[in-house]
Amino acid sequence: MSTRPATGTGSQGGAQPAQPWNRQRLRSNNEWLLWERLRTDGPLSRAQLARDTGLSKPTVSAALAVLERGGLVREAGLLAPERGRVAVLYEPDPRAGHVLGVDIGRARLRVALADLSGRILARRDVPNRGRSAGAVSDAVVAAAHEATEEAGLRPADVVHAAIGSPGVWDESQRRLHYAGNLPGWGRRGLFERLADGLGTRISLHNDANLAALGEYADGAGAGSRVFVYLLIGTGLGMGVVSGGELQPGAGGAAGEIGLLPVAGGRQTLEGAAAAESVVRTARELGMRGTLTAKRVFEAARAGDPAAQAAVLREAEQLAFAVAVVAAVLDPDLVVLGGGLGNGADLLLGPVERELHRLTPLRPRLAPSLLGNEAVLRGALANALLAARAEVFEQRTAAPGH
Repeated sequence: MSTRPATGTGSQGGAQPAQPWNRQRLRSNNEWLLWERLRTDGPLSRAQLARDTGLSKPTVSAALAVLERGGLVREAGLLAPERGRVAVLYEPDPRAGHVLGVDIGRARLRVALADLSGRILARRDVPNRGRSAGAVSDAVVAAAHEATEEAGLRPADVVHAAIGSPGVWDESQRRLHYAGNLPGWGRRGLFERLADGLGTRISLHNDANLAALGEYADGAGAGSRVFVYLLIGTGLGMGVVSGGELQPGAGGAAGEIGLLPVAGGRQTLEGAAAAESVVRTARELGMRGTLTAKRVFEAARAGDPAAQAAVLREAEQLAFAVAVVAAVLDPDLVVLGGGLGNGADLLLGPVERELHRLTPLRPRLAPSLLGNEAVLRGALANALLAARAEVFEQRTAAPGH
């Protein structure tokens, strides 16, 4: 069961001041408790809610009345028991608010608009042709507005937008760091430009972290105690989920494994194991023509010896990354995701064999179940978490409540 978020005016990320007990706050907590119970287990009747929460039936009825007036719950049908009176069933009203999830990648921009139940109402998936940070920001805003219009909504109907991007958000400087694959993406003013264009509250997150959240919630990471998601594409990133909670580190840079120096410090692990390195290796081994990492993997599946050798070298680099992660975090599962993660059918076997050669620490390896959707799904999950709290506060803050 979710705990109701603290309220107050404390700074972002800081401890919130303790809230004094009062009757109004008690009522508000009861309403949050019922709303969350309906979200996770609904539709439910008043009697079922009273039984599940331990609240009295009059308290449940009063709280439901407030939630109904605020547009947070609605009737969902009738329950006809074998004995007794017919009971009204209640469920959260998904129209109470809407969110945007955004995945900003070097090659593609993905945007999805969802209601509070998480149901996607509209989405856009377009090439990233922006040659500057401003152009990329404007393309995201345009795609979001198209999706919002398609769903028959206004920008003002969107409560929160969670944006996944390479790099680490620095709240003190209001800018991103370590986003080298998106030129200019770390300049100041980008956050404000996105927020102004989208017309709603936004939050910026590392893409690998969001992918890990998405994969933990709906993919291969479900149920893992310590789960690591390797995002292998234009860059190389990592998200860590322990005990169901994302582990961002002290400054949000936990998982920036691509910055790890290799080859005597002459290059980084990202330079040795991301998409460009696969293409570079394939050329060194004799492949010709217009090459991408995807084409190298396709050629490897078709039996091309040079392509197979390039994939093998990629597997060896990834095994080194997993060995480092295993020694530091001791995960029970490592998932390969991102663009190159789509080649897990070719990578998993060689990675596992090389890992066994490198270290006695051998976490289970698995392919991503969400594929290219992982960052977007994680962004939506993050946006929904923020939006539910915001919508609840807005819709239960009526005078006299």
